[in-house]
Amino acid sequence: MKHNTFLGAVLGAMICSATAYAIEPGDTAPAFTVKNVKGEEVSLADQKGKVVVLEWNNHDCPYVKKHYGSGNLPKLQETYTAKGVVWISINSNAGVNASDLAARSAKEGSKASQVVVDPDGKVGKAYGALTTPHMIVIGKDGKVAYNGAIDSINSTDAADIEKADKHVVAALDALLSGKTVELAKTKPYGCGVKYAK
Repeated sequence: MKHNTFLGAVLGAMICSATAYAIEPGDTAPAFTVKNVKGEEVSLADQKGKVVVLEWNNHDCPYVKKHYGSGNLPKLQETYTAKGVVWISINSNAGVNASDLAARSAKEGSKASQVVVDPDGKVGKAYGALTTPHMIVIGKDGKVAYNGAIDSINSTDAADIEKADKHVVAALDALLSGKTVELAKTKPYGCGVKYAK
């Protein structure tokens, strides 16, 4: 009996450990339905057959300010949504206010297809989102094609954007041309997502 209890505890710990990690490239992207800043429902299921970018966002984070203040993220959003990519900017911080986020996103020049609020952190936790910005790219097959940092230089200096390897751009270009994403996983950098406790 003690042996079985021990095995159960070990298996339980293993399952908890497994679910604590971010989803891996090749995994089916977890389904979600959330509300955007206008109060409309946004569902991943409605994007079936499209390339989707999930961008975790917090405009008060200096790493996010680097990519919005320089115009880098709005430019990427505009470029790839014009190619049929659905770009969903997600704020999973506790207590995020939809109207405040709408105003701030507009002020920062966001060109995302959708700006959504995830105040209970369900979407962020389902994807293992750690930082802002944390980027996930989902292929037309509904599977995660890229998980990680927006680029290769972990800094808040906008001057580093041009020098960096552009991981999300490479992933999107590969998917849109029917190729395999070569670098499918990197370590995300930025400010920690402030989940509700």
